[in-house]
Amino acid sequence: MATTTMEPKATASTATHARSRGVNWRKVVNSVILTLFAAVLLFIFLVPLAYMTFTSLKTMDQMTEAGAPLYPAEPETWVDPETGEEYPVYIVPLESGNENLALVTRGRRASEFVDPNNPDELIAWEGSWRALERPWSWAPAWSNYVEAWVQINFPRLFFNTLMIAVIGLIGTLLSCIMVAYGFSRFRFPGKNILFTIVIATIFLPAAVTIVPTFAFFQMIGWVGTWLPLTVPHFFANAYNVFLLRQYFMTIPMEIDEAAAIDGASPLRILTSIIVPMSTPVIIAVMLFHLVFAWNDFFSPLIYLSTEPNLQPIAVGLSRFNGIYGSNPPLIQASALMASLLPIFLFLISQRVFMQGVVVTGVEK
Repeated sequence: MATTTMEPKATASTATHARSRGVNWRKVVNSVILTLFAAVLLFIFLVPLAYMTFTSLKTMDQMTEAGAPLYPAEPETWVDPETGEEYPVYIVPLESGNENLALVTRGRRASEFVDPNNPDELIAWEGSWRALERPWSWAPAWSNYVEAWVQINFPRLFFNTLMIAVIGLIGTLLSCIMVAYGFSRFRFPGKNILFTIVIATIFLPAAVTIVPTFAFFQMIGWVGTWLPLTVPHFFANAYNVFLLRQYFMTIPMEIDEAAAIDGASPLRILTSIIVPMSTPVIIAVMLFHLVFAWNDFFSPLIYLSTEPNLQPIAVGLSRFNGIYGSNPPLIQASALMASLLPIFLFLISQRVFMQGVVVTGVEK
């Protein structure tokens, strides 16, 4: 009886253990597949950035050289210590194998080479030297960044862009936080209808408002200044209001009621309770606006076309591309310098940024 009773238990225990081991293996396989998939996506995403970085460090000679590598490099050369003359180095196939030799005498059917390690002896080689490949060595051209910095007047463009972005950021935070606070915390007639109208403005095409907006700003004398690019942000926008409202609604109302009992005013509740507890979504809104202002091209082009000294970096890069379009390394160097600040801001705040986006988009 004891043996008969214990056998099913052992069998059940063994089966359960086997099943648990099977589930663990499936989790490992799924984790590996997911990791590989994420790595492939990351690689695809970073390929353009890597290409831009490598191109910005190349020289024009490398860009026009056939068979040049993708990374920044320069062909190897050998300098004659006696004459000081420079000779190109080629990969020459010999009976002993491929060797890097300096071409000293060019010929149609036969040429003469010199071994840089043993320059006293000439090596005759039959064949077309034009068909030979050249060895390349890593040689980044950091001078491209210096030249682009000077030619594009990058400090001025950076200052203009930063000022436009910061002023607009202040207006966006002040106005959007106030509007979102009103929609999430106060009750008034027609609140839902008014909020629906505000959200509906997201679907209004920007092209529809270009002409009347420009005519209005021209009439009041704002064209040619930063005012059309900064003042409208002090009147909120539907997208940021929606994000902030959704996050504010996740904060319990009981906290507001307890603060009100202690004598806190609505403004004190906003500044001392709501805003400190909404750091993730506020940082997300800040990043959204900074990236938008940093990349905005059309509006500054319209309102600052006659004022080059007030233009931001997006318009300055376009003008720079028109002048140096035949020099890809300079173009890529200037574009990379312009994108460093948004990339840096995202990297240092990505955890809080993603937390704010996930909470506002999922919990409500």
